[in-house]
Amino acid sequence: MKKIKAVYTGEPIRLDVFLTRTGENFSRSYARRLVEEGLATVNGRQKKASYVLNEEDVVEVLHPAADKAQEGFEDLVIFEDKALLAIRKPAGIAVHPNAANWEINPEAALLGEPTLVSMIYSARPEMAAGGIERLGLVHRLDRDTSGLMVLAKTADAQKTLSDGFRERLMEKTYIGVVSGIPEKRKGVIDAPIGRASGFKKIKVWEYGREALTEYTVKEKGKDCAMLEIHPRTGRTNQIRIHLAHIGHPIMGDKLYGGPAAPRMLLHSLSLVFDHPVTGRKTRLEAPLPEDFKAVWKTLKKK
Repeated sequence: MKKIKAVYTGEPIRLDVFLTRTGENFSRSYARRLVEEGLATVNGRQKKASYVLNEEDVVEVLHPAADKAQEGFEDLVIFEDKALLAIRKPAGIAVHPNAANWEINPEAALLGEPTLVSMIYSARPEMAAGGIERLGLVHRLDRDTSGLMVLAKTADAQKTLSDGFRERLMEKTYIGVVSGIPEKRKGVIDAPIGRASGFKKIKVWEYGREALTEYTVKEKGKDCAMLEIHPRTGRTNQIRIHLAHIGHPIMGDKLYGGPAAPRMLLHSLSLVFDHPVTGRKTRLEAPLPEDFKAVWKTLKKK
């Protein structure tokens, strides 16, 4: 946390307005969040954002500075050039905050729990200042899914990569461990996915959107199997939904009925695509993390 302390002098002014003038480049909405979360106080007490400061009021701000969110970020970087940033997302961390205000004011990502976006904002602030939407995000992974994510560092690269995902030009490979062993070594799941009226959970639904997943059994355990998975479309939770639909949910996937495991055993292994600047075929890979391999080793013995 970065601590800011100031004794106010001047004409009466709202607290949130004053915070935008501290030289920290706080937006008005971010200033209000600081006040609401008790990180900006007046004379040692929490006030409303509309509180009017008077002469000699002491304003203290605890600003979630970059250091905390940035910690360990460089260890996650797999590849980086002027157009791309590829990182290895750990399982258990969300890609971005639920509240959408970070998209307008990226500094808001520093409030609340650490996310991948808060780490990027801290470690690569130029990506927030360069006019790139959503800090360069072009796809996402579920909180409990680990593995490769690619981000754009320029607006042109972001458009090209986003188009590639939308037009199904990105070759995606995942590794997942499922309950049970599929009858055939290779399989194709072609089942539409959507959210039926009255249901919160996305599922296979006859009126949903087209969704196609291919898989190959790579290894077998006792009543479980490791699959290489290729989602040919990019629907939310597609892999998890499709595998659960055929009776082989991902191990550790509580939402879709997977048996208990120390973590959800789904990992984004690689992406193959044309580089947005050079046009060259590019393959990026995030090897299986040690915790994933350790759980699989244990499951095979059971």
